[in-house]
Amino acid sequence: TCMQYEGGAMEGGRGPSIWDNFTHQHPDKIADRSNGDVAVDSYHLYKEDVRLMKDMGMDAYRFSISWTRILPDGTLKGGVNREGIKYYNNLIDELLSKGVQPFVTLFHWDSPQGLEDKYGGFLSPNIINDYKDYAEVCFREFGDRVKHWITFNEPWSFCVTGYERGVFAPGRCSPWEKANCSAGDSGREPYTAAHHQILAHAAAARLYKQKYK
Repeated sequence: TCMQYEGGAMEGGRGPSIWDNFTHQHPDKIADRSNGDVAVDSYHLYKEDVRLMKDMGMDAYRFSISWTRILPDGTLKGGVNREGIKYYNNLIDELLSKGVQPFVTLFHWDSPQGLEDKYGGFLSPNIINDYKDYAEVCFREFGDRVKHWITFNEPWSFCVTGYERGVFAPGRCSPWEKANCSAGDSGREPYTAAHHQILAHAAAARLYKQKYK
């Protein structure tokens, strides 16, 4: 995820994600009690990272876009963060200049905390249109150079660990899981979140096919 490598969590106009909230509020659920504020600092060191890829002979790089670096509160109405657009444009251009093809993942478990607070994130059908809006910004801004898109990374893992077991963000589960979750329903919510991811994927895929392919 972006949390594992990007860093710059509070820089460049980026808004908080559920993983920012989770790691800061529940460090006991993180093996080494760390967070993604800095990570491996690819936000600042992306040119060096790409140089290392080239030196290793890599010809492709899969990376994730942070939803809240594009739309800080998760919504198009809340405004597009041009500084975030600039960062990913720079990264994509740097990759292509070194002969490395970008493979972009739009969602890798870090949904906007703003949407979690507003309507429960992936527990609400409202997220389908907000995700589609986010995806369209990415298609429009980066699609002239990015030809390989992944809509969701491992949706099963996101739903099971986040909504059944409560060990990953947003940390929801039933009391019987004994994971110290403040709220949740392990028998229902994983399926609700998965259903909305499927519909969000379909909406974004249909949009891409109609307007950008």
